[in-house]
Formats: sequence, structure tokens, C-alpha cells
Amino acid sequence: MGMTLLLVRHCEAEGNVKRVFQGWTDSDVTENGRRQLELLAERCRDIPLDAVYSSPLKRAMETAKAVNRYHHLPIITDQRLKEIHIGELEGIRFADFPMEYPLEAQNWSNAPHLFQAPGGESMAQVFARMREALTEIIEKNEGKTVAVCSHGCAIRNALCWLKGWPLEQIHEVEWCSNTAISMVKLEPGKPAQFVLENDCTHIPADMNVMSLQSWWKKENREKNRFD
Repeated sequence: MGMTLLLVRHCEAEGNVKRVFQGWTDSDVTENGRRQLELLAERCRDIPLDAVYSSPLKRAMETAKAVNRYHHLPIITDQRLKEIHIGELEGIRFADFPMEYPLEAQNWSNAPHLFQAPGGESMAQVFARMREALTEIIEKNEGKTVAVCSHGCAIRNALCWLKGWPLEQIHEVEWCSNTAISMVKLEPGKPAQFVLENDCTHIPADMNVMSLQSWWKKENREKNRFD
């Protein structure tokens, strides 16, 4: 028997607007983030959820509460669903990243499988813990529909694994917007079926911070641009 997994990125937080690495920093949700959560709650109202899991960081927990608003399920927190621990990069402006940490910036943009945060985690460690956490969640929730609220880099690793790809292909996984939803149907012995991938159609463009930025586009990543 299979199950359905929803991966939901957290709503907009202060670090997203200030364009700084927020990693394990417990950033507050912005006013725009609160508006995103209202729309996310309505989007999830009619999804028949059986369980909700979340990173314990505030921005993910507030997102989990919105996902859960009409379902009234216990929210299960898991440390392994947290964002990448970015070490010395916590709080650094993305604009300063390539100047202060040129090798790390190059890898982050163009060879993320090689990325190692100085004083923090490697991408390989994030991949391993997300794989471990999701494997356990999947095994415990056979036949159910489960939402998992996490973070941009962590979800990128999760999607890479769910596609059956090695970490070396993580650069092929696109970044997702705040409150974006990926819905994946999983059946034993079969490839994951992606019903939705990084879908944020519930958020209008003027509330979507990614639509106002261009660092994530392939051509800018290749140029190592973070503005």
C-alpha cells in the first residue's frame, strides 16, 4: 500500500526579505508571510490529511499550523527537517557571499553537492538526514496522506532523493517559493509520482518573493550572482 506525501516550504520570513542566510536562525514571519499562510490554509482545507510533521523552527511551525488549520491534527516536530546548518554564514548577506566565501559561493550555486558550510553542515549531511527522516515518516504512514513542513534547501534535498537521483544531481532540482507545495504519491517498488512540484499557485505574484528576485534563475546561478 502506498501513501501521499506533501512537502511544504515555510512562509516568508525576515531572512527571505533581507536576503541573508537564515539557516538555523529562528527568523520571525513577515506580515506578507502571514498573508501567505491565510491562502495556504485555504489551499489545504480540502486535502484529506492524516498527519502533519514540521521542522521545529518558527517559520516552519507557523506554516504547519496553517496547513493544519482545518484538520486539527497533532503537529509532530522533527529536528531532521530543519534547514541546513550554515555555520559561519548565519546572517551573512547573500550579496556579500561570493566576495567573502568565493569557493563556498561557487559550490552553492553550481556544484551544491560539494557545498560545505564553514562551521556547519555539508549538503551531503542534509541529504542524509532528510532521507532518514522521510523514510521513517513514509514507513509509519502507509496508506495515509501526510504533510511535511520544512525549508528551501532541505526540501531541495528531499525532492532530489524522492526522484531517485543521487546528491550529485541536486543542481537539477529547482528552488521553491515560500509556501510552495510538492505532492508525491509513493507506492512500494514504483518510482515516485509527482502530482505537484513546487506549486505556489495559491500565492499571487505580488506576494511571492521569488518572483521579485532573480538569483535562483539558472543563468544567474551560472554567473554566481546573488543580487
